[in-house]
Amino acid sequence: MDISLALGGGGSKGNAHIGILRRLEQHGFRVRAIAGTSFGGLVATFYALGYSPDEIEDLFAGFDQAKVYGHTPEDEPSFMGIAGGAKWLEEQIGEKTFHDVKIPLVLTAVDLKSAREILLTEGRLLDSLLATAALPGIFPARRIGEWELVDGGTLDPVPVAPARSLAPTLPVVAVALGTLMGEPAQSWSLPRSKYVPQSITDRLSKLRYAQAVDVVLRSVDIMNRAVGEYRLEVDKPEILIRPSVGDVDTLEQVDIREIARRGEQAFDEALPELKKLFAWHKRLSRSIKFWN
Repeated sequence: MDISLALGGGGSKGNAHIGILRRLEQHGFRVRAIAGTSFGGLVATFYALGYSPDEIEDLFAGFDQAKVYGHTPEDEPSFMGIAGGAKWLEEQIGEKTFHDVKIPLVLTAVDLKSAREILLTEGRLLDSLLATAALPGIFPARRIGEWELVDGGTLDPVPVAPARSLAPTLPVVAVALGTLMGEPAQSWSLPRSKYVPQSITDRLSKLRYAQAVDVVLRSVDIMNRAVGEYRLEVDKPEILIRPSVGDVDTLEQVDIREIARRGEQAFDEALPELKKLFAWHKRLSRSIKFWN
């Protein structure tokens, strides 16, 4: 049972992708191509490189999430940096490129200069990962050639069309992490860091500046949800899985394994629909063979 997989963005929520990948393998589904945006791009990259879901989970769980943030002198302007995360990624994948992946992979980003979606399929994986995860204004934009790239979720939170472009004959299973329209906008809080005591972080979060940023980011959350719903309506994945992660902040430190289990639960709920889809495909194939 071959599929193409589209993994959406969502920061810490994206650990749910690990559980979905594990369940796909357990039930005999073969991911023949994979597209990812933001954190979905991170999971997609490790999977495309040949890491098993269990290995990805162990790798992520072993990383100190408090070390993600920070700036380097070379960074583009941003509210926060991701220097710690970039260093960790460099340690894991080094100079690996798209030529090193075992299955077709595409990561998405948005070019601020041309205002269009960019499909990243060549060059260093590290550069593309830092581009697809460059949450606008929060993490530094990433320059690759003439592009000035930010998070792919800016225009396409769940990369269904890119996944379909990799394997046009296969059904696309998409994983959306965003909250549905009509639900309260997600509030924003400063993430914990080993460099700043929690008492200070709590006090900073109460400043008028931080509260103003919260209003802006909640508004952006609503806009991103709307864009995501519109794109899903247009691109129409064959199967859509929605893990229950609405209570998780994008930059929250989480129990990786617990969020992965939520992905497993979401897959289990979608499994009857998946089986129905492949039963239909099997009947269609038999009909085509009969008439030929």
